[in-house]
Amino acid sequence: MPPFFKSSTVWVLDFTYKGAPRRWFKAFPEGVDPRAEFEAQIADLHGPRGQVVGVRVATPEEETQYLRGDLPKNMMCPTGR
Repeated sequence: MPPFFKSSTVWVLDFTYKGAPRRWFKAFPEGVDPRAEFEAQIADLHGPRGQVVGVRVATPEEETQYLRGDLPKNMMCPTGR
């Protein structure tokens, strides 16, 4: 795909909630600091119970799964939300 069609990057966001590992996939537009955005979102949603562990660019396979909606669902929330 030509680069001018792609205006965002899919990131893998690892964090813990009450000590349990969690993972989100999220697309961020170019020019945005995904770690800062994610840390602010986790602090807003979970306060001190949430801790950001890592932020990295998704692999091509993970990005394809994200775009197709084929990622594993959270067993506590079958919709994956």
